[in-house]
Amino acid sequence: MHMPDMPVYPGTPRWVKVFGAVLIALILLLVLVRLTGIGGRHGPGRHLPSGTVSGEPLPSSAIEDHVSPEGGH
Repeated sequence: MHMPDMPVYPGTPRWVKVFGAVLIALILLLVLVRLTGIGGRHGPGRHLPSGTVSGEPLPSSAIEDHVSPEGGH
C-alpha cells in the first residue's frame, strides 16, 4: 500500500513578510531617532516657556501678567 505524498506547504504569505519588514523598519527608525536625538526633546516640558530669544529667562512679572486668551486656553 502506497500513501500519496503530502502537499508542500506554500510558505509565509507575502503580506505577512511585508508587514514584518515594515514593522522592523519602523522600530529601527524609532531606535535610531531616540539614540541620535534627532527628534528633539519630548515630554510636558517641551511646551513650557523657556525664556526670551536671547536665552535669558523671563522675569517672573512677565509670567504673572500673562493673560489667557478667551476660552481659558
